[in-house]
Amino acid sequence: MPEVLCGAAPRPCRIRDLGRLPYTEALTIQHQIEAERKQGLGTDTLLFVEHPHVVTIGRNGHEDNILAPGALLDRLGVELHETDRGGDVTYHGPGQIVGYPIMDLRLWKRDVGAFVRGIEQVLIDTLEEYGIHAGRIPKLTGVWVGEGEHAAKIAAIGVHLSRWISTHGWALNVTTDLKYFGYIVPCGLTKPVTSMEQLGVRADMAEVKGALARNFLKVFEMTGEFAQ
Repeated sequence: MPEVLCGAAPRPCRIRDLGRLPYTEALTIQHQIEAERKQGLGTDTLLFVEHPHVVTIGRNGHEDNILAPGALLDRLGVELHETDRGGDVTYHGPGQIVGYPIMDLRLWKRDVGAFVRGIEQVLIDTLEEYGIHAGRIPKLTGVWVGEGEHAAKIAAIGVHLSRWISTHGWALNVTTDLKYFGYIVPCGLTKPVTSMEQLGVRADMAEVKGALARNFLKVFEMTGEFAQ
């Protein structure tokens, strides 16, 4: 996917696809951009990345929600990292599109709840383009398909704000191998996890990123076009 440059006015933004990158390397890039934004430098940025197998524990995480012993995770090639995002335990891996918006929310809305709802809307609108009707469940952050006892999470969200600069973001399951979620209690919830592929939608990763980028620009009221 080519780099996307948003329009210079009124709120410039940059969208980059990092490809497949280890979790800690992507975190370093986030922190570099975050530091620039705190100094009033650079531009708001949306990073796309696909991580190798990794389990992360958020600020509100409980180690009891990691069901597999460390030795088994090592044999499976699954890294384990504590992180400063909100939420509990989650998994990232191949076939999953992770989006990290590093934004100065003072230039949009100083409202964390509105920011999270905006991310959810980006995902909901993108999935709708693929014929997947997704939505929210009250008091449960993320994006879900199905209703009631049949509800399954298709995208997880966990963010961090420091001086109104956001880091971390979302993880959308496209062709993710869902068996890896069996080694944890995802987000501390016993509800099942699903993917676009499991719902019968075979989607190209680059095309889904393009749809996510387009809906991100729409929801957060930015303008731009794909760089050639």
